[in-house]
Amino acid sequence: MAAFREHITFSTLIGAGYGVVASTVLGFSPTQGILAAALTGMAGMLPDVDLGTGRPSREIFGVLAAIAPMFLVHHVIRYLKLPYDAETILLTLIALYFIIRYGVARLINRLSVHRGMFHSIPAMFIAADIAYLGYPGPNIRSKILIATGVAVGFLSHLILDEIYSVEWNGVAVRLKKSAGSALKIAGPRFVPNVFTFALFCTANFAVLSQMGVLDRPAADSPAMMALPAAQSPATSLPVQPSPLPSPQSGPQPAPWSTIPAQPAPPMFQQAQEPRRFAN
Repeated sequence: MAAFREHITFSTLIGAGYGVVASTVLGFSPTQGILAAALTGMAGMLPDVDLGTGRPSREIFGVLAAIAPMFLVHHVIRYLKLPYDAETILLTLIALYFIIRYGVARLINRLSVHRGMFHSIPAMFIAADIAYLGYPGPNIRSKILIATGVAVGFLSHLILDEIYSVEWNGVAVRLKKSAGSALKIAGPRFVPNVFTFALFCTANFAVLSQMGVLDRPAADSPAMMALPAAQSPATSLPVQPSPLPSPQSGPQPAPWSTIPAQPAPPMFQQAQEPRRFAN
């Protein structure tokens, strides 16, 4: 399989190209393009968090512990309803660093195996969803830019692993045992598959809800769209029935809404009689 150096080099080159396209073609600012390039390059290391206590795992969690708190601090303060001052922000950043650097790292090292569900397509979408949800600010285009960059960097790692699982012996091609273990949908173990797909569905539901795809306004309902504004139930007036004539009261006058018929104008003008002159 590809080494740590090959992965970081490959994802960095892809991230540089992605940042250039974002700032020149897609209309983002140079700062946003540089940020997207950096996160794309770093995302190329994410699948190797399952390497245990090796150097790649330490490097990855060191980078995550330094970057992730800056994305999460505002969400944590808002969720816990903490005071939004400088001291609280700094203490929250420090707490998140230690939680990610040591707590999350130790938990993943105990529960994961190399080339498990961290090397899979659902894990790529989960990483992109977390980047979308954690990115600060309400701009959906910027969130999609960062989430797509993380997905591209993550995918570059999986593709490079599959490339290195092919051996060339002259003209003969031989696949290693690791072939197909990176670009996969599900693994051989039941519990990791259930956990991964549950997290996949939850993260995608949260992203679609934040984008407003799952929340339709009440005014868009078919029942409300069928009625014009003047005939809506809140503004329409009840129709009063017209009174019926009584048989003892004789002929009744025409109702107030009846317009008397006007005589039709003559279609032709009558010819005048010729004048007679006296002899």
